[in-house]
Amino acid sequence: MEIEKNLGLTSELIYQYFPDLSQTQKDQFEALDEQYRFWNARINLISRKDIDMLYLHHILHSLTIAKVISFLPNEKILDVGTGGGFPGIPLAIMFPDTHFHLVDSIGKKIKVVQEVTLALGLKNVRSTHARAEQIDEKFNFVVSRAVTKLADFYPWVRGKFEKKSMNTLQNGILYLKGGDLDQEIKESGLNAELIPLPNYFKEDYFDTKYVVYIPQ
Repeated sequence: MEIEKNLGLTSELIYQYFPDLSQTQKDQFEALDEQYRFWNARINLISRKDIDMLYLHHILHSLTIAKVISFLPNEKILDVGTGGGFPGIPLAIMFPDTHFHLVDSIGKKIKVVQEVTLALGLKNVRSTHARAEQIDEKFNFVVSRAVTKLADFYPWVRGKFEKKSMNTLQNGILYLKGGDLDQEIKESGLNAELIPLPNYFKEDYFDTKYVVYIPQ
């Protein structure tokens, strides 16, 4: 656990799992620590004790989606309930030729997203202070990190998907969530596939966490 904790403090954790990053991507991942410490001191995005585990609990957790799928150039991704920019900002660094639209209903959180995006020079991110239902666009994929139950989440994004799929996975939802999800999926009535994160990551933090994939 001590090794895991120490690695959680640095961007080196990211490079273990994604060794082929460009120098620009590495610089951007490095910059996230300073950016989120600065903004977290002003707006409580992440719990005070959790900020030290930023790379493990927030950045690498966001990037677990990149082990399930490689987004293609010009695909459009909607991040619903992005908070301070998770999973959207780490994914936008990972896939610089993919377009990301980050939305949240809390204006001060979107302000942080805009400031971090600007500081990192991310040209493939735009952000909107809005509820997901208010976004009148079509996307290839919707990503999100456990904002609510799937039965409540799905109506927010129903009908927001491009009909034509280009990727190895059919267009759909990639939802980060943990715990026993069988009952939640059953109640939602959705055709969902659970992809266990320990398939890709060795840290204890991921033991009961999944990418929930819901094709459209």
